[in-house]
Amino acid sequence: MLHSLGPGQVMLEGARFVPPILSPLITAAQRGEPLEPVVAALTHMFGFDSFMYATSLSPRRGQECISYVFTTLAREWVVRYNELAYIEADPRVLYSFDSAIPFVWDQLSERGKSAATDAFLDDATEHGVSSGVSFVVYSAAGGHVLISFNSTQPRIDDMRRFEISRNIGDMVLLGVYFHELFMKTVVERRLPPKSQGAPLSAQEKRCLTFAAHGYPTRRIAKELGISERTVDLE
Repeated sequence: MLHSLGPGQVMLEGARFVPPILSPLITAAQRGEPLEPVVAALTHMFGFDSFMYATSLSPRRGQECISYVFTTLAREWVVRYNELAYIEADPRVLYSFDSAIPFVWDQLSERGKSAATDAFLDDATEHGVSSGVSFVVYSAAGGHVLISFNSTQPRIDDMRRFEISRNIGDMVLLGVYFHELFMKTVVERRLPPKSQGAPLSAQEKRCLTFAAHGYPTRRIAKELGISERTVDLE
């Protein structure tokens, strides 16, 4: 199940160096102000339209997997993403399991790889995600942490790539420190997310129905036409 994630309190004791770019975030946290406007401003400074932090905690296959997300995108897109199991076709997610190198993508680079990915790209574009940069962040808890900066622009030309190369260092620093200072405590302590208790999606209900009848993960995945990883996430 995918949940909306609220940042935890900033912990500065273990941070020996805090990049100046994070000062607005830390100031907002210390004042008890919402972080979304500050994250949005930094995202726009880098030339992107939206930011996403997503993480998944799954101790081992077959156990419940809890996924969290913090994003400046509309909540409606997060719910739709979960209901349609786009994690199966999202090129940002697929790439993140194979490489820790930042993934620069657009419509030209990703279209035509599969019908499912093309369907995701069509829907994502309608919700303001047409291109971007994503990368994984190390988590001591063993979870999978994905940071994504998204753009409404469908193409990344040479000039745009130059801008990305100029900003990528600060973008990665923002992702790493955002996880360590604001999200790590919430995620690793399994604190209840904001949407705890929200109604299950249709996909989640189908998974639970099969599980209630004793179907193993592999059988559920086959019946629903999804991967075993997605069944664990549901």
